[in-house]
Amino acid sequence: MNEPSSPSWTERVFGGFRKTSERLSNNLTGVVGTAKLDDATLDDVEDALIVSDLGPAAARRIRDRLAEKRFGLAISEQELREAVAEEIAAILRPVAKPLEIVAFPRPQVILVIGVNGSGKTTTIAKLAHWLQEDDYGVMLAAGDTFRAAAIGQLATWAERIGAPIVRGPEGGDPASIVFDGVKAATEQGIDALIVDTAGRLQNKRELMDELAKIRRVLGRLNAEAPHDVVLVLDATNGQNALNQIETFMEVAGVTGLIMTKLDGTARGGVLVAAAEQFGLPIHAIGVGEKLEDLRPFDPDLVARVIAGVA
Repeated sequence: MNEPSSPSWTERVFGGFRKTSERLSNNLTGVVGTAKLDDATLDDVEDALIVSDLGPAAARRIRDRLAEKRFGLAISEQELREAVAEEIAAILRPVAKPLEIVAFPRPQVILVIGVNGSGKTTTIAKLAHWLQEDDYGVMLAAGDTFRAAAIGQLATWAERIGAPIVRGPEGGDPASIVFDGVKAATEQGIDALIVDTAGRLQNKRELMDELAKIRRVLGRLNAEAPHDVVLVLDATNGQNALNQIETFMEVAGVTGLIMTKLDGTARGGVLVAAAEQFGLPIHAIGVGEKLEDLRPFDPDLVARVIAGVA
């Protein structure tokens, strides 16, 4: 008896964004009919995009582009969806940048940051697995020493994916663990060192000081490190995710984003709002719990899925 084949990445993205797509579809339904695209209809389209979490700036940009190209012309609902998909893709394409391992000398140090509960630790494991599939040697460092659970969870994932891990006691100095991690990764010829960090946003100064110390320690071993500061965002937070980006840019010098939990929310449109507002590289998206459910961000696919274009 044949085993059922696993869904393709495209199918998983469609499934993951289903709630987001349904939400935008419901908001766009009935906006257009046989009438021409006039100011009133464009207002309705803009409102539909805003309440679908694409954000006011992206909604205004899409509205303006539709007006430029189609004003006064009849437009069907399908044509509207396709036009919206194209404008969403135009916003997303410039920020779609895979995380590439290019550092020399090795290792490439990737600091992963994000609030507790964002899926940060699981995302680290998925990212490590994805890099392993590309034949990179990966090591993990348990720099979130504030919570014993975080250290234990990362150690469990490291064992599962067969990656070495550098860890210390709960309450230990994160900078010294990162130092040990870089040293070990350098000695062992590891390509990428992925570092978990604390997600304590309620005390920004403490977090800023901790990350600054980690940077200083890294600088002693490798002037280029950290090569990446990747912020993990939970899509279920909707517009609150934008506040997190702003805060972490201030405290940590974010260089790129990964958005997770897109399969559990109708708020996936926030990805578009983030791209429009901040222009930070979006490296990957997560649409499920499995190791294979994190992959590079494909802007055209995501745009079509959000707009409900099959």
